[in-house]
Amino acid sequence: MNLNTQSSSTERVDLKEILTTYTKHWKWFVLSVIAFMTMAYLILRYSIPEYAAMAKIQILDDKSSGSGLEVFKEIDFFSGSNNQVEDEIELIKSRSNFIEVVKELRLNTKVKVLGKIKDSELYSKPPIKINFIAEDSIINKASFSFYVSLSSSTTFGYVEEEDKPYKIYAFGKNIPTPIGEIVITPNLEKFENYKSKKIKVIVNPVNVIAQGYRNKTRVSVESDFSNIVDIYLEDPIKEKAKDIIAALIRVYNKNSIDDKKAIADRTSNFIGDRITEIYSNLSSVDQSAEDFKTGHRVTDIANEANINLNVGVANQKEITNLKTELGFASAMKSILEDQEAIELLPSNLGLSDPTITSITAKYNGLVSERKRLLKSSNEKNPVIVNLDQEINDLKQTMHSSLNSTLNNLSIQVNTLSGQQAIINSKIYSAPKNQRELRDIERQQQTTESLYLYLLQKREEAQIAVASRSPKSKVIDNAYIPNNFPVSPRRSVIYMAFMILGFIVPFSIIYVYDMLDNKVHNMHSLEKLTKNTPVLGEIPRLLNKEEKLVLKEDRSVLSEALRIIRTNLDYLIKTKNAKLGNNNVVYVTSSVPGEGKTFLSTNLSMILASGNKKVLLVGADIRNPKIYTFFTGEQIDNLSRPRRNKDVGLTEYLYDDTIDIKEITNPMLVGNNTIDVIYSGRIPPNPAELLMSNRLKYLLRDVSSIYDYVIVDTAPLMVVTDTLLISEYADHLIYVTRAGITEEKAVEFPIKLKAEGKINGLCFVVNDVKASNLGYGGKYGYGYGKSQKKWWKF
Repeated sequence: MNLNTQSSSTERVDLKEILTTYTKHWKWFVLSVIAFMTMAYLILRYSIPEYAAMAKIQILDDKSSGSGLEVFKEIDFFSGSNNQVEDEIELIKSRSNFIEVVKELRLNTKVKVLGKIKDSELYSKPPIKINFIAEDSIINKASFSFYVSLSSSTTFGYVEEEDKPYKIYAFGKNIPTPIGEIVITPNLEKFENYKSKKIKVIVNPVNVIAQGYRNKTRVSVESDFSNIVDIYLEDPIKEKAKDIIAALIRVYNKNSIDDKKAIADRTSNFIGDRITEIYSNLSSVDQSAEDFKTGHRVTDIANEANINLNVGVANQKEITNLKTELGFASAMKSILEDQEAIELLPSNLGLSDPTITSITAKYNGLVSERKRLLKSSNEKNPVIVNLDQEINDLKQTMHSSLNSTLNNLSIQVNTLSGQQAIINSKIYSAPKNQRELRDIERQQQTTESLYLYLLQKREEAQIAVASRSPKSKVIDNAYIPNNFPVSPRRSVIYMAFMILGFIVPFSIIYVYDMLDNKVHNMHSLEKLTKNTPVLGEIPRLLNKEEKLVLKEDRSVLSEALRIIRTNLDYLIKTKNAKLGNNNVVYVTSSVPGEGKTFLSTNLSMILASGNKKVLLVGADIRNPKIYTFFTGEQIDNLSRPRRNKDVGLTEYLYDDTIDIKEITNPMLVGNNTIDVIYSGRIPPNPAELLMSNRLKYLLRDVSSIYDYVIVDTAPLMVVTDTLLISEYADHLIYVTRAGITEEKAVEFPIKLKAEGKINGLCFVVNDVKASNLGYGGKYGYGYGKSQKKWWKF
């Protein structure tokens, strides 16, 4: 009880009190956790588990892959072709690769056995085999499902909607469907295991299934600056996940080999054409040399003017190289102009312009991607149309670059030819035969060296292409790292639902506590009343419990009332009386139903149990309730002497002839004796009647006769009756009801006290739950009373 004045600049946060707010509802936490754990069990029980499959590969560069394309680097065929691992990862995850995987494994067709709650997919060995008569282009775009009932080894039931009756077909017969005819045959190895069961067959578009597995597949680098790549996939069927990863690696390697072979073949063919052309030129030069020597009868001519000749040779070699490059550029331009369809171009054959080299490589890359996409689409596909536009743009750019290169080479040839003319003018001073033969021999040597060089490169290319290897090396084939499912994760789900089991009641209690503006026990009331004393609290009673305390009662209710009696005696002793013996105690509340009459009656009984003279006055003449506590229906051992029911406080106030003794009713309740003044009849003018001086005289007289005068008054906030007679009270007990009385209602009597309208204000909390008794339910009542533990009931 807060009897002394306490002041503090700040309020300390009581962590124990906050914890008690939640721990007193431990049963709800337990029930919530049990409920959520049950939900988690059901989710895990009926969810489809997924297993992880993974593989590890090494991305090889062109040299280590043994593709043989490095033999062309001497003539700049594949400059800048080192692969970046990030680019290869995108190639592995390309949509076209997954489309090929789905087609190879026929993943667009699923066979499921229907269960009561969840269906199970049959992947490796289904009981039936489905053969589609329609073209693959139609099946790959179809979305269709049907049901099969395996009735016998020769016939089966077929229906397209589950709720409709099955139509019987024989195995091997054509069945008409919206996507064309299909043929169903039994798989004798597994047929008997699924006899009399219902099978569902689902056909989905290849593109949709491919995109789904593409999204589920994770391809990542083992570490920074590493060529090791991990491929990871989760699927409900272990074997399917392994097969998809293995097929993806296989398709990736096959496509990379096909791309390299196409480019290498195209380049090799180009070299072959050039060899044929140069061979013709070489034959012509050899014939010219033979004819010259024969016609001029020349076998050996001394070398004259070695210095001029050496310079001329070097200059002529430069002119020849430029002309060779000019010939390559011209041939490249002719191929580009004569090309009607979109085909691969030979890579740069020694052209000095790096722009042509990069454009040719990018052009061939787009053409290769276009060819792969055409395998699963057509030329009207928006992706292919965009590729065609990019290819045409590159072709125009390459055409412009070739024209520029031809112009530059022509200018250089003309410049060097002018210089050669000056050198030749010096050489021409030598014998004419020697000069002409020298010209023929130089042309012969140049053509022959180029011819032999190209022959060598063609042989190397043919050997390299024949011995080509995949672009990746499999380090770990597809395998299942763990036989336990990775999804759903049991420990995570149980932990998450357990946390939810705590969070949900915690949140509800927290929100309820935040929105709660009611008084719940003595401790919460003391925070509001500050310097106004709180006498105690009264526990909530069950329907079967006695509502009126008796002498030597040791119930929780009687103990709570004894604490209130002790605190009330302390106030009576420490306060100076204004009228009588400082023993006139009003009992009131904010509104009806908060227990003021209950408290005034039981407080009178507990005071009388100490052999004190107690008078209980029913001053709530508008709604009298005291009489209901002294009836045989509620108190079985009540001794009722003769009393005058028709004469009470109301009659005493308006009839001056009535004496106090006439309205006083001695009561023997068990072993307790108290006197009661009932309210009497309900008057038409209660407020005016209470303003009578006879009430003042009544309270003054009985105060000197009795040890305690308990007055049950009207609710303070509803009517003005109590305020009219508040000056006669030495103490005013304001009853609040736990869970009913709002905190703002407590401010009203405190305000009246500050204004001097009421005297001796103190509070009592009624109807407090057992868990809230005392300070947060930690310190309750019932000392000395034996109680069973909850687990022993």
